[in-house]
Amino acid sequence: MTTANLTAVPAPSPEKKSHKATVMRKVTNCRVLRSEWTKFWSLRSSWITLVASVVVLMVFGAIAAFTHSPDGGAMSGPPGAESGGATDAVSLALVGASFASLIVGVLGVLMSAGEYGTGMVRSTFAAVPRRLPVLWSKAVVIGPLVMIVTTIGALAAFTIGTMGLDGQQISLTMGDDGVLRSLVGAGVYLGLVAMMGVALGSLIRSTAGGIASLVGVLLILPSLASLLPDSLYDSISPYFPSNAGSAMYSLHEGANSLSPAAGLAVFAGWVALALVGAAIRLKKSDV
Repeated sequence: MTTANLTAVPAPSPEKKSHKATVMRKVTNCRVLRSEWTKFWSLRSSWITLVASVVVLMVFGAIAAFTHSPDGGAMSGPPGAESGGATDAVSLALVGASFASLIVGVLGVLMSAGEYGTGMVRSTFAAVPRRLPVLWSKAVVIGPLVMIVTTIGALAAFTIGTMGLDGQQISLTMGDDGVLRSLVGAGVYLGLVAMMGVALGSLIRSTAGGIASLVGVLLILPSLASLLPDSLYDSISPYFPSNAGSAMYSLHEGANSLSPAAGLAVFAGWVALALVGAAIRLKKSDV
């Protein structure tokens, strides 16, 4: 009878076990950004809303172009925005920009305020105690993404619209002066609106309150300001967020509107102001 030779395997020391159990990856801006990207696409509402913004741009632009009458007029830009002058092919293609701005703005609000409603924000801040990288990451994720997607939608709306305006005096091509700049400007504007939605959602921490604030800033404020004396209204109206934003994608500069570059600077300033307000509240509040 033989006895098996057993070789004793040394058990891992408690020190090694403890070391393996406590290994944690360092929180970096890149990892926070990746986390927010994953959270964004994990929600079905995210890509549905993005698709809806493109569909709105294309459908409204196509309807405006195919139903346009040379003797009639058309409105361009958000309600309350300054008119950019005579109707042109670009203003018809972008007639749905005001509705698309509400869609992407609501998406931004949901991306930030939605976490407060579900309570998931506690887990987020437990993983990222510094908090501010979470806000910046949300804005960086949604802003460029919305800009790219809606720019594609604006280009598609213009391309479809050219078929409806074929032979008309206002018909334009992509190579005409200012056309491409206006279409890309619409995408930039909508990307900034989405970032403003993130800021307002994080600042107010209520989905309903954030959406109401967004609608008030973009649509109601210009209408209320029209009650002011004409001289005062004419002086301040170009600097309202929606009016400055519409200047970014207007083909022709109106008599009482900003240039595209100035409109971009003013609207970006509004977005930055909202983000700073959200950042201050993040740092000072408990949750």
